[in-house]
Amino acid sequence: MFELLLRLADWTETLADSDWAVALLSLIAVSESVVFPIPPDPLLIAIGLTDPDSAIWLALLVTVGSVIGAVLGHWIGRKIGRPVLHRLVSKSKTARVEALFNKYGVWAILVAAFTPIPFKVFTILAGVMNFKMRPFIIASIVGRGARFLTIGVLIFAFGESVQSFIDDNFEILTIASAGGFIVIGIAYLVFTRMQSARHNPN
Repeated sequence: MFELLLRLADWTETLADSDWAVALLSLIAVSESVVFPIPPDPLLIAIGLTDPDSAIWLALLVTVGSVIGAVLGHWIGRKIGRPVLHRLVSKSKTARVEALFNKYGVWAILVAAFTPIPFKVFTILAGVMNFKMRPFIIASIVGRGARFLTIGVLIFAFGESVQSFIDDNFEILTIASAGGFIVIGIAYLVFTRMQSARHNPN
């Protein structure tokens, strides 16, 4: 299964020079947040490297498409419920993700939106659990935007030399960035609680 996914990812990269590459990139960005197993990153990098000046615009396009897909996944989860989710992932994985939702709330969505964790599981489960749409969309925009714009900016700034760097250090970059999000989130929570305690001493 993993080898099949790698071949599919390689195939999408070969389409970077086609006339409909951008349309395909948009379609993958939307569908990856709902059902498609391949993330848009490989094709985003491949197309961006053909024209580094357009890399940031492409990253924004992918972000918008991915958030649209996330909203669609939320709607599917809310309307259809767990049956569609269990067709995509096992019940045990669903239970683990649900535990993350219950413990971390919007932060689980934010981290999933940025990291290689299958985002579709979180988008559909958010709908199943009737997670509020506004914080869901905000977390999706921030997480997906940070992920894809990081790639876009790197390609725009460094061109072809960035591909090997991303390929060699993708996991480290992901973990470091996710860790940064978590630190910022903890700092924000601590700050808001301190402010609340200051205004409500009793």
